[in-house]
Amino acid sequence: MTYTMNVAGLQRELPLCKITDDLYIGAFICFGDAELTVACARELLKLVPQEEYDYLFTAEAKSIPLIHEMARQSGAEKYFIARKGAKAYMPDPIHVEDQSITTAGVQRLFLGRDDADLIRGKRILLIDDVISTGGSLRAMEELVNLAGGTVTGRIAVLAEGDAADRTDIKFLEKLPLFNADGTVK
Repeated sequence: MTYTMNVAGLQRELPLCKITDDLYIGAFICFGDAELTVACARELLKLVPQEEYDYLFTAEAKSIPLIHEMARQSGAEKYFIARKGAKAYMPDPIHVEDQSITTAGVQRLFLGRDDADLIRGKRILLIDDVISTGGSLRAMEELVNLAGGTVTGRIAVLAEGDAADRTDIKFLEKLPLFNADGTVK
């Protein structure tokens, strides 16, 4: 089963994936789709004026191509990615815990002290591909706060389910939730 989605002027078929017996989601994946990544980055940059933030920030992994393309299109020389594991090259990393609808169990997001030092005192725009429960967004915001930065905006390609009713995020399109038979909830 798939769901036909129009986003950033492009049409895509999203496979429906089982989360629970009575909840399915449309899998929106930019990985490997250069045309979609470029178009979504272009449209996301229109949502928040560049003078409202100093840096772009996202969490590993599905949004990495998106934030990179946004940085390329906007001329940003630096952006930040919260990693799902501490890396040897991260000096004295800080971390927070995150619970995501698409990731089993609790995961941690890490940021090296060197990146945290660059974020301190800066205005940060959070980016995600899909906002659903808001868990990843909360974790990113907590990490930015730990680093001493200030979140000035939250944007995503899609807002899934009830997330579309949030007033603290901007997004390109709504993505419904689905029943086991493929009908919209």
